[in-house]
Amino acid sequence: MNEGIPTLDLHASVATLTLRRPSQRNSLTDDDLHTLMAHFDTVNHNPAIQVLVLRADTQGQAKPVFSAGYNVGGFDNDVMAPLFFEKIPQALEALRPITLCALNGSVYGGATDLVLACDLRVGLRGMSWRMPACALGLHYYPSGLRRYVSRFGLNASKRAFLLGQSLAFEDLQPLGLFEALVDADELDAEVTQCVNTLTAMAPLALQATKQSLNEVAGGMYCEPVLKERARQSVHSGDFAEGRAAFTERRAANFTGR
Repeated sequence: MNEGIPTLDLHASVATLTLRRPSQRNSLTDDDLHTLMAHFDTVNHNPAIQVLVLRADTQGQAKPVFSAGYNVGGFDNDVMAPLFFEKIPQALEALRPITLCALNGSVYGGATDLVLACDLRVGLRGMSWRMPACALGLHYYPSGLRRYVSRFGLNASKRAFLLGQSLAFEDLQPLGLFEALVDADELDAEVTQCVNTLTAMAPLALQATKQSLNEVAGGMYCEPVLKERARQSVHSGDFAEGRAAFTERRAANFTGR
């Protein structure tokens, strides 16, 4: 794979988004950020896509790095760059499909927020996580702090930001951050298993439940809205099919209606 802007591959109901600057530890340029936003839009407008997998090309790296975050050289050209960066994980978190991060390397800086913006994560054993914002003199943007506190909890978030030290993935596992921590030769199989589980679910219920959970976590709880989503699911063809499949002891054939 040639280096460059992130690529989007569509296969049936699964989209795979790959970061592609391994020689630069997959640091994200402004072009990368704009490309990611365009890919998000493509995925959101393709109703066939049920799952998006985010991963990185780590070929040729001595030790795999998923992403070193935003290319700090961009700060020299635009001091407002951190505020633009915030739009990327915000858009990723709000995507219609379920998102799974195949965290195939260590992750640093703003890229940690991309990982947290995904619904689910599978990580590699022996990798590290670091948030150096305070060491750079940067107060992190609000939605990123919210995601950290939501996923890490307050105390672990303070440890990540205020100490700015590398955290082993194994130390983060008790926080419930990963679906699994695996060796490199197990990653693809684990990701495939997660994807297969997700694509076997009822897509409308899955996507509506994801939206409701994110709203609750973000302090946007609205009971009438959630009740209406529940009502719609009760009257859906997928719920009828799910009940029939359970009664007949067979796999459900959901159609997303």
